[in-house]
Amino acid sequence: MPLVKSSSKNAMRKNIKAEVKAGKPVKQAVAIAYSVKRAAAKKGGKSSGCK
Repeated sequence: MPLVKSSSKNAMRKNIKAEVKAGKPVKQAVAIAYSVKRAAAKKGGKSSGCK
């Protein structure tokens, strides 16, 4: 299943859940989710901390 390319907290949660379900260790799943979140924020997506 492809990961959600967004910098929101909900997208990060879904990405971690998907990676763990795929059999990856939790620490690795979190690292992958942060990587996707960082790439999405860099690309100009909606930022999750600035209101």
